[in-house]
Amino acid sequence: MGAQWKQAGREAAAQKKGQLVSKLVREMMVAAKLGGGDPDLNPRLAAAVEKAKKASVTRDTIERAIKKGSGQTGEMVHFETLIYEGFAPHKVPVVVECLTDNRNRTAPEIRNLFRAGTLGQPGSMAFFFDRAGVVEAAHPDATRDAEADAIEAGAQNLEALEAEETPAGQVGARFLTDPKDLTAVSGWLAKAGWKILASELRHLAKNPVELSETERREVAEFLDALDDHDDVHHVYAALK
Repeated sequence: MGAQWKQAGREAAAQKKGQLVSKLVREMMVAAKLGGGDPDLNPRLAAAVEKAKKASVTRDTIERAIKKGSGQTGEMVHFETLIYEGFAPHKVPVVVECLTDNRNRTAPEIRNLFRAGTLGQPGSMAFFFDRAGVVEAAHPDATRDAEADAIEAGAQNLEALEAEETPAGQVGARFLTDPKDLTAVSGWLAKAGWKILASELRHLAKNPVELSETERREVAEFLDALDDHDDVHHVYAALK
């Protein structure tokens, strides 16, 4: 019995790993398609590659994804972004971003997952979130003045990254930007020696909901089920 449980655990872990690699590959292909295949000139791609390396995605897989996305293999890459909005259990506002090559597959599956909550109309959660550019970066000089660089780069706000989010011995910061300035801010920071860990548009909760521990567990199960879907790229919840 124990051996069977361990085998099931290994299979579940392998499935999770496969899902993560698939999502990272998809992000690298889309980033390369939109901004070109050179990570030095494409902050979104650079961040995607960094995430892939942290997840132990092989170099060959990374290179194939970039070549395919940038059109070097002659293969057609077509992913569209689908946005789903609604409430998780206990009226927690949620926005789900999907990257899919088949909306006819994705749409009914996401609607089914939302049966545990409430699926809303497009734009129904706009009141609960701000749309902003987010650049997460680390600098090897631990004494680097992130606030000064934020001003120079044109960022609107600055937050410190948690220690576990930042490589040891480096300073980490989250730069918040106007959506239209995301690429420019990422580019400036990269040239100033910052290693881009993430460069993307996000939905930032305005007034996160506070729940009891039991309620949080129920919401977490709902959010995990969404996040486990192969086509789900990001899940944003207004939850403290």
